[in-house]
Order: sequence, then C-alpha cells, then structure tokens
Amino acid sequence: MITALIFAGGTGQRMNVRAKPKQFLELHGKPIILYTLEHFEEHSEIDNIVVVCLDSWIDELKLWLKRYDFRKIMQIVHGGTTGQESIYNGLKAMEGSCQPDDIVLIHDGVRPLINEDIISVNIAKVKECGTAITVEPVVESVIYSEQGDLINAVPERSRMYVAKAPQSFRYGAIWNLHQKAQQEGLIAVDSAHLCNIYGAELHMVISPPNNIKITSPTDYYIFRALYEARENQQILGM
Repeated sequence: MITALIFAGGTGQRMNVRAKPKQFLELHGKPIILYTLEHFEEHSEIDNIVVVCLDSWIDELKLWLKRYDFRKIMQIVHGGTTGQESIYNGLKAMEGSCQPDDIVLIHDGVRPLINEDIISVNIAKVKECGTAITVEPVVESVIYSEQGDLINAVPERSRMYVAKAPQSFRYGAIWNLHQKAQQEGLIAVDSAHLCNIYGAELHMVISPPNNIKITSPTDYYIFRALYEARENQQILGM
C-alpha cells in the first residue's frame, strides 16, 4: 500500500494573514491545499491520503473535500504544534492500517506545484533503495557561518542541494525513527534531517522546477503566476 501523508497544520504567521491559515488561502476559488491534494488523488499508484490539519479547520477541510469529491482520503488527523509533531501524529494514525514495508510519501500541504512524475519517481526510488528525498541542485554559492558574521566556509556548489518534498520512506522505518525522536525530545528540521541524525541512508531524486513552499505573500504571488502560466500553456497547446 502507498499512502500520501500531507501535513497542513501551520498557522501561516509569515503570511501576515489573520483570517485564514496559509493552506486555506484561495486561488480561483479553491484553497491551496486542494491543489496539493489533487496531485495525489489523481495519481494511479497512490492508494490513500492522510491529511494532518489544524483542529479548528478540519470541518472546513471536510467541506472542501466533499465539494471536490475526493475519494482517497483515509483520515484527517489533528495537527501538532510543530511540523515534526504533525508528521508524528499522521504516522501514528496510520499505524493500524499500514504494514512496515508499505510506502509513505510525506509532503507539505503548501507545496502545490509538484507533478505526477515526481510522485512516480519517489515511489520507484523507495522500492529500489528504501528512501527518496526530493532535492533541487543549488544554483548559487552557499555560505557557511557559525555566528552569522564571519564566513567560515564556502562549500563546493556542485555538491550542494536543497531539500524539497515529497520525502518518501518505508512506513516502518520512518515511524520507528519518529517515535525515537519523540521519546528523546529530538527536534529536526524535517524527516530527512531526522533520518540523517540517526544515521539512516538517504537517496535523492531531483525535484521538478518551481517546487516552491508557500510561506510568505511573495510565495503566494509566485504560485499564482506559475499556476496561471501552466494553465495558459495547456489552453494554447504549448
């Protein structure tokens, strides 16, 4: 079984929007999270979707899912205070229905500009290697500074990548590590970081272009421009 775990528990403080969390901001009358979910709903290899959502917005999400006739939603889970806790809650909710060798794709609810191919590549990589971390090659120099003033190193750019999503794993392996982190009070940036801390072997797949995470007003406007450009290309047959 292959499950998409979509976490959308953030409040979007950087968006400066008090009325709605960032994942419920709308484009053409539809919230961002639905654009994200549609990629997994429409993918032939995805069996189920688990969504981790802010408690106070679960009813709103259910209404949107019903309106757009989503069929693969297995569970809607209460979000945590951090992204890591939200992922933990989602993995825990899957415990009774997933086998250790099942595949789980962990993805941000506010990362809607993925495509069918990157989902397929993630699944194939996990089947082959056990893990798949979507990454993007760095195109500018990376600066390392220990104190935020003095530059300590400028790593070789050709070896640098930015972690994106999906981040995909065998269910048993990633659930065990998240449980261990919870017990030990370990806080990681994302699941790839958590796995690296515990010494798990991670394999990369290259992200599609423009796989942005919407965390600021600028990101939202970039998303709108890119989405509308894609729509226009399809209309014109480009």
